Amino acid sequence: MADTITSQLNELIETSKDGENGFRKAAADTKDSALRAFFTQGAQRCAEGARELQDLVRSLGGDPERSGSTAAAMHRGWMNVKEAVTGRDDKAILDEVERGEDYAKAAYRKAIEQNLPANLKAVVERQYQGVLANHDKVKALRERYRAAAA
Repeated sequence: MADTITSQLNELIETSKDGENGFRKAAADTKDSALRAFFTQGAQRCAEGARELQDLVRSLGGDPERSGSTAAAMHRGWMNVKEAVTGRDDKAILDEVERGEDYAKAAYRKAIEQNLPANLKAVVERQYQGVLANHDKVKALRERYRAAAA
């Protein structure tokens, strides 16, 4: 059972590292200082979440994941090609960040449905609430940018 729990936590670590990397890329790509600050804070929150999960994996005697997923790295590579062809405005950046947050929501929902010990489940649920808050903020920003562009 400990291996299953460690594996589940490591998937969330990958998700958190993916989020950190995605937010950092978004911060680097935007020209809007308020968005840059929001994305930088998002990256920091994801990094803190990953560290907390890594500590839990260590406490279970496991080896914590240290990087994001290969799929996310390939997605960021595709985003680089796409932006070279189409350019990156803030709405497009927000679209990509929201897509990443959709992925994180699904990963955390899956973890919450697992049979985790109460102390671990509490951490995962708390982090999930942060993911939901991030997603809602990104969605609201995207809608605001979409309305301004119309």
